[in-house]
Amino acid sequence: MKDTFQAIRDLAATRDRLARKAEQQYTDEVNAVVEGLCLEDERIEHLLDGLLDFCFDPAILSLYKKVCRYYFQINPEATVGYVNTYREIWDSEDGVNEEGKEHE
Repeated sequence: MKDTFQAIRDLAATRDRLARKAEQQYTDEVNAVVEGLCLEDERIEHLLDGLLDFCFDPAILSLYKKVCRYYFQINPEATVGYVNTYREIWDSEDGVNEEGKEHE
């Protein structure tokens, strides 16, 4: 049983390290897109696709929301699709996410 708990702790630590690395890499791209007023659907959607994989992490979720808010002004229909995809993957049915916070 002790080995199982250690394995779970190791997986959680690895997940956190990956999230921190992703945050470092994606922050620059998010800022380049938003602050650079990028209008390229393909670039923005590629960014959202990558961020979506890490939306279990609050910092990455914040970046995802930032891009969605920006993209909504450019392509509302596509943005709604990304919001719905996030909800399908990461939101629980009881309206509370993994961190115990209610959905916005």
